[in-house]
Amino acid sequence: MTIHTRMRRLALMAAVTVAMAAGAQAQDKIDLLYSDVTSADVPRSQAMTGIFADDISDDFNLKAHFNGTLVKQGAELVAVQRGNLDLAILPPSDFAEQAPAFDILGAAYVVRDADHLMRIFNSEIGDTFRELARDKMGIEILAPAYYGRRQVNVVGDEKIMTPEDMSGIKLRMPGGESWQFLGKAIGANPVPIPYPEVYTALQTGVIDGQDNPLPNDKAMKFYEVTDQIVLTSHNVGFGMLIMSAKKFDSLSEEQQQTLRDAATKAFTWSNAQYLEQEDELVSFFKDQGLDVYTPDVDAFRTYAQKQYLDSDMSKDWPEGMLEKINNL
Repeated sequence: MTIHTRMRRLALMAAVTVAMAAGAQAQDKIDLLYSDVTSADVPRSQAMTGIFADDISDDFNLKAHFNGTLVKQGAELVAVQRGNLDLAILPPSDFAEQAPAFDILGAAYVVRDADHLMRIFNSEIGDTFRELARDKMGIEILAPAYYGRRQVNVVGDEKIMTPEDMSGIKLRMPGGESWQFLGKAIGANPVPIPYPEVYTALQTGVIDGQDNPLPNDKAMKFYEVTDQIVLTSHNVGFGMLIMSAKKFDSLSEEQQQTLRDAATKAFTWSNAQYLEQEDELVSFFKDQGLDVYTPDVDAFRTYAQKQYLDSDMSKDWPEGMLEKINNL
């Protein structure tokens, strides 16, 4: 065998060894299946497929699906618990279906804004809810994700200044008792419709309006089929990135910390994007021909709080929790 032939064989063997090692390394990575009902171009989605996916890429492969194409809205929590889905971002109302104490986080005018949300989850209150999620649902909360204050977006030109003006308005709200009550708490007639179907429902008159943070209104183009946005700021839209506790506990401590750190970093970025968008979108919607205005927010707040306190919706709120949240 000539020296030249021997060198070619050695080079080939080295290349094969490197390829096999790379293949083995890729196979060692853990696939994480992620589903969301929103579109792929909103900040929280970009944060997941960009920052989060990049920061966990040494150990994990994120496989993301959007617009409810993999798991329908309302079915994600059970899918995570059954191991059919690894990651999802869910609002407190979804948690409340199994752990009613979470209802307080989704009640009207409880969480005030993005900063207040982060103070809640960085305090003992956040620890309380993380422990509750584990104990009652077998779920690990990795980090909260802010996506804006929810505003009322309706068809027609009749002004809405108080909750009484909402009477008779068919307002799309997500399914579930907590979401439906939120609609009632601001005076509307709530109608449960899946998120991807809202545009068509507005267009065809099945509903008179919907409520969402302004960035969601733009992303889903709801402004094309509505006439006004009423800045009620009645609820802070946020979700919690979750994984089953069983799946999370199967990981090494280093991998667990990688997921937590990546989620915090990703949502720090997306939170800032949403806040910036909220500041800019009022002008955008006005330019699109919508009437955008602020109603009597104090009247809405007083009405909503009375609805909760006079109903069974507050019976499962942890004792003293409202005061603790208000004091942060």
